[in-house]
Amino acid sequence: MTETEQIRTLRRGRLFPKIQWSEEKKAQWKAEQKAFYQRCQVILERVKPELLKTHYNWYIAVEPDSGDYFVHRDIEVATQMSRQQHPDAIPFLFRINETGVCGTL
Repeated sequence: MTETEQIRTLRRGRLFPKIQWSEEKKAQWKAEQKAFYQRCQVILERVKPELLKTHYNWYIAVEPDSGDYFVHRDIEVATQMSRQQHPDAIPFLFRINETGVCGTL
């Protein structure tokens, strides 16, 4: 019996080489992300003093277009609450503490 040899082609490089972002598109994306963060930061700073007293180290999901925010002890539940009210919007997540950061470095 003869066995057929399998010839495997080695593929190197990007998975989708035709999809490449230009430097201008990368800069535009970063600027949009920074603007989104700043819009959410304004809402966090407005409600942060009262939430620090009662919900320290909880999570807050902010939806900047409507100004809504959702607070919960669990990050997943806060995200789900936001997605139920605004299914097409992506919330920005903060931790309710002095820095607003959700993790440690």
